[in-house]
Amino acid sequence: MHRLIENAKLEQRSLLEPEAKELLQEYGIYVPAFQLIKDEEEIKKLTESIGYPLVMKIVSPDIIHKSEAGGVKIGIKDEPSARNAYRDILSNTKKYDSKARIYGIITYKMCPISTELIIGMMMDPHFGPVVMFGLGGIFVEVLKDVSFRILPITDRDAMEMISEIKGYPILQGVRGENPRDVAAIREVLIKLSALVMENPEIQEIDLNPILVYEKGIQIVDARMIL
Repeated sequence: MHRLIENAKLEQRSLLEPEAKELLQEYGIYVPAFQLIKDEEEIKKLTESIGYPLVMKIVSPDIIHKSEAGGVKIGIKDEPSARNAYRDILSNTKKYDSKARIYGIITYKMCPISTELIIGMMMDPHFGPVVMFGLGGIFVEVLKDVSFRILPITDRDAMEMISEIKGYPILQGVRGENPRDVAAIREVLIKLSALVMENPEIQEIDLNPILVYEKGIQIVDARMIL
């Protein structure tokens, strides 16, 4: 059993966002450079290494909807703002749930806006692990434009998943937009397949949003349930 999963099971919780991102990194899946800070005095050194603007989010297994709890701050442009955001997040989340276990605040540099994707995994009672892919934002919420495959998948399966959604032309480039990095998307699907097959304790994965660029891809948010 992977050490991150073993630690989480000992504490009777799912993986925290920093843990989920660390596991993704170990499988070569791209996430923005991040750090878990547990003290306000860590902010100066952190921001000097990461840069601005920043995103800061509460890390707690007891707070699922971070935004509702006031546990998310974005567009932080300087150190005083980062310190204020740190204090506000802690204050807001303690008011939201005074008994919540707080492990710190995950901090990373904001990614440039681009095409949003979503990749998920869930355990089907009949078929086992199933992976889902689609365009993110309104496309998944309203149009339900997604594709599915039973894991494990091959390169061919991954490419078919990408190309069969109705929004695929967006990834190819429309109305003067440059094509997005489809090869990077395919690579994430294949590596996620390996991660799931090698860690059967993971019952659900939600990577959303994912930002894909002309070159490269970034997993902005990651959730893994054991």
